[in-house]
Amino acid sequence: MQPIDIVEWLRQNPEFFEEFADELAEIYVPHSHRGQAVSLAERQLLTLRDKNRALELRLSELLQFGEENDITSDKLHRLTVDLMRATDMPGIIGTLEYHLRERFGVPHVALRLWLPGMEGSLREFEPVGEDVTRLAQNLVSPYCGPYVTDEVLGWFGEAGPGLKSFAQFALRAGEEPFGILAMASEDSDRFYPDMGTLYLQRLSDLVSAALLRIVRDEPANVSED
Repeated sequence: MQPIDIVEWLRQNPEFFEEFADELAEIYVPHSHRGQAVSLAERQLLTLRDKNRALELRLSELLQFGEENDITSDKLHRLTVDLMRATDMPGIIGTLEYHLRERFGVPHVALRLWLPGMEGSLREFEPVGEDVTRLAQNLVSPYCGPYVTDEVLGWFGEAGPGLKSFAQFALRAGEEPFGILAMASEDSDRFYPDMGTLYLQRLSDLVSAALLRIVRDEPANVSED
């Protein structure tokens, strides 16, 4: 008989534990933490305590994640409200950069746009290369990790060589990309490949909608004046 057969038999015959309670109390099993034998009942109690600790730890983690998500949701809500109040392109861009740096704690932000029919002195409208437009086509979901193209890295100026992690996503009108928002940090753990991107995707949708609203409302050249 295999051990699994014994376990299955005990599951199907729970009365065994009541009928042989005294005999079971005399059984001692090894305890890995203490290096000594303990009674079967005590061993079961210790196992339950270990499981309880694991459940408490998991619950604590879930509560922490919930609190962090609440904080992030509140920040995103405040950004949304301020973007709705912005009335021109410099206002949209300034609002976005302020919230990302001051509220979300992103130390470096770079944005490039290639909206048809719009041009001006804003650095966000500086021409981009074919590699960047191809990158935007391929960014079907936000990217987080240690790599960006040389052109994107150049958007961060003198800070570029010291940057260790990046997040970037495309801005889209329907399926067609019209820009890229890139964020960066000197901390290699700030943006990592396995991090969740739900809020980044929501940020992408939000910024895209805000920019397109301005474009539709003001189909004219954009400048800082």
